Amino acid sequence: MKPVTQPIHTKPLAGWRVLVPRGGPWGDGVAANLRKQGAVPVIAPLINFAPADDQAALEKSLADLAAGQFEWLTVTSATTVDVLYAYRAKIPATTKIAAVGETTAAALIAVGYDVTLVPAEDNSAAGMAEQILALETEPREILTLRSEIAKPVLTRMLKAAGHNVRSVVAYRTVGVPVTDRIAEDVRSGRINAILITSGSVATQVYEQFPHVPDSTVIAAIGPRTAKDARKAGLGVDVIAQTQTVDALIEAVGRFPLPHAADEFAP
Repeated sequence: MKPVTQPIHTKPLAGWRVLVPRGGPWGDGVAANLRKQGAVPVIAPLINFAPADDQAALEKSLADLAAGQFEWLTVTSATTVDVLYAYRAKIPATTKIAAVGETTAAALIAVGYDVTLVPAEDNSAAGMAEQILALETEPREILTLRSEIAKPVLTRMLKAAGHNVRSVVAYRTVGVPVTDRIAEDVRSGRINAILITSGSVATQVYEQFPHVPDSTVIAAIGPRTAKDARKAGLGVDVIAQTQTVDALIEAVGRFPLPHAADEFAP
């Protein structure tokens, strides 16, 4: 385990180079937060979405969403937000939006959507279902958007409670290869920290960066993501105390600045 010390700089991440694993509005927002803390963000999107097999079903559901046919929309990943943004999806004010966690909520807010519900403790599909069920005792029209590989836990729980649920596959997750320069910067330790914001990101970090120096701080945004990262084969150095970007950045700032192995070479 790496030593933890209090930062001595006015800005806790002065001198740090931090890999941000997602692009788009969310990645830009994280990069801005890192700059405020003195860090140099390196935006390197590691995952993206590919079209689902049944595009017609998705497009029909988004049209019905815009028409106000759903009282709730559930969003279980930031990638789903990328899909909504790509389709310029219209979500009427009458439709409540539930986000599975703070990362997903931040992604929604970054592209202009209002978030009604984020699970207070259990940031999972089951946790989100439990909170919706506590709020809604009468049958509601609910649209659940999910990835191709996601288990329909949320849909099953909501349907079992009597709600009318339309479950639609919104995307397939695919890896995005990083540039040779970024791969070399990770290998050499010039990237001082890597933010892990989902299990899919963790898988790509493990597959694309086979030689991450021990000095590089691997920071997970929450316990579930940390568990997924370890399952993927990564070591996790720190877990954010709350599942927010601010807490994730603060967690990284608790470490002394590591240096690349060749940084001081003649």
